[in-house]
Amino acid sequence: MTLIAGMRIKLEQLPQHLQKQTASLYTLFGNEPLLILEAADLIRTHARQQGYNERELFTVDQHFNWSDLLNAGNNLSLFGDRKIMDIRIPSGKPGKEGGKAIEAYCNALPPDTLTLITLPRIDKQGQATKWFKALEATSMLIPVYAIERDQLPGWIGQRLARQQQKTDSAALQFLADQVEGNLLAAHQEIQKLALLYPAGNLTFDQVKEVVLNVARYDVYQLSDAMISASIARYTRILTGLQSEGTAPLLILATLAEQIRQLIIIRKGLDNGQPPAQLLQATRVWGDRQKSVMTAAKRISLQSLMQGLSDAAKIDRIIKGVAQGDIWDELLQLGLRFVIHKHWNSEKIAS
Repeated sequence: MTLIAGMRIKLEQLPQHLQKQTASLYTLFGNEPLLILEAADLIRTHARQQGYNERELFTVDQHFNWSDLLNAGNNLSLFGDRKIMDIRIPSGKPGKEGGKAIEAYCNALPPDTLTLITLPRIDKQGQATKWFKALEATSMLIPVYAIERDQLPGWIGQRLARQQQKTDSAALQFLADQVEGNLLAAHQEIQKLALLYPAGNLTFDQVKEVVLNVARYDVYQLSDAMISASIARYTRILTGLQSEGTAPLLILATLAEQIRQLIIIRKGLDNGQPPAQLLQATRVWGDRQKSVMTAAKRISLQSLMQGLSDAAKIDRIIKGVAQGDIWDELLQLGLRFVIHKHWNSEKIAS
């Protein structure tokens, strides 16, 4: 057992870390259940290989008694076995009492115990709390990020390679299109290919024949497709949202908010404000910063204002006070952004 004070590693570094050492406390947090599950399994398997034969599981909900956790940590095994404390906090919000309990636990980690804490994605405000800071200071902290769309074909290719299979880029793109937004489904489809075909090269037709359309889209993916100028992706996601019964008002609200965000950034850029300051003011974090800033520089303020005006028109159509095809108007709204660098007043044929 190695006591590690406040280290943060990338998910892909975890296997190499476990080959060299075992920390007393691991914290996994992120918004991709499959990757969280796989990382937790890897840590538990490693722990068992190191002689941690007992395991206690705690799932925190609104009725959870935090004293049970602290008592369990203080109770040594009757047989002297090493123990895994598996603590899951699905909400990511332990509350006041839970926060204090986590701080106390971190300040007095139990001996002969490997503790694994799993959390969902923790936002910037959550990461500033005392309990998360305590985890940050005492644990091996592993953020688990979702696989972005442009990374998905490569991720699928790596997973295929694990089972001694490979395919061409067209098949990888096709598979990525089918499973976008549903990494668990991607995992299942990859496993299915291993069951149905031997090791070696897979043709496009073989992949297409096996894979089902299991993509699960959300409105934020649509917004990202709009600002990244991806015509095919915007159209595909909008069609998917329509078939899944997503409320047009929710889609419109998300796109309109994105346009307002771009307007603020574009005005700031035109006035000479630093890009970093504008991104912080509009609460754009992480990987989205580059695409949002690129779009703000690419699209004129006049075009953005016209987009907001068109969004207001769609809002009136949704509410029944104006005429028009809601889904066609939503398509036109996005396509004007992705097709032209500047707004085109002419209707684009769908």
